[in-house]
Amino acid sequence: MNAHEIDYIIYGEEMQYVEIELDPQEGVVAESGSFMMMDDGIKMETIFGDGSTKNKGFLGSILGAGKRILTGESLFMTAFYNDLSGKRKVSFASPYPGKIVPIDLTAYRGKFICQKDAFLCAAKGVSVGIEFSKRLGRGLFGGEGFIMQKLEGDGLTFVHAGGTLARRELQAGETLRVDTGCIVGFTQDVDYDIEFVGGIKNTIFGGEGLFFAKLQGPGTVYIQSLPFSRLAGRVLASAPRGGGKDKGEGSILGGLGDLLDGDNRF
Repeated sequence: MNAHEIDYIIYGEEMQYVEIELDPQEGVVAESGSFMMMDDGIKMETIFGDGSTKNKGFLGSILGAGKRILTGESLFMTAFYNDLSGKRKVSFASPYPGKIVPIDLTAYRGKFICQKDAFLCAAKGVSVGIEFSKRLGRGLFGGEGFIMQKLEGDGLTFVHAGGTLARRELQAGETLRVDTGCIVGFTQDVDYDIEFVGGIKNTIFGGEGLFFAKLQGPGTVYIQSLPFSRLAGRVLASAPRGGGKDKGEGSILGGLGDLLDGDNRF
């Protein structure tokens, strides 16, 4: 195996964290900001690139870093190594309520495609790259742009899903329609496209967006019930406006009350 073999335990129910046990000289790579705690004897190292290999030359590092910029992530990743003789543990936490999903890349022929902000951490040796969309509609309206993240290798990787997680096994030709933001990831054989909702009433009054993600098997699909964009939108919508005045979420007047009260800032 090219990737390090790591052991892990996932703790918690809604605000989970994953504890990874490292044997001597084993390592794990993680996104900046996901670190929670570590035992004494673990060495941290900032990596310029995609985290797949420690030394691959200046040009290779530049290309790996460029891929990460395209997915909206930082130029750098952080690697954690066990430099001592005994076993050591390092932990990484979820960024918001949801589930941490372990993905064994060997079970999916070495490749898994996920949302660009779903990746949490992985065994050292796993490559965190980009997956370009070859379809214009998917790129323009898919909610994730032309690019999703591509996890490649033969080790364990961990992705985060918001809310409750659903796992669906699609048979050949079986189709599943999903809100574009609710996709966590899918295996490489799944055909992913965008489909227009259709219908004037659905388009104008449906409130569910104009497009579905159309996923066709065979393959495995992971779906989240609470995308971060939806969570952030609800928080912003519930925030008091007009200097902290709050007329109550169930107010009959709603926005009209703002106008009558002299606050017309929407």
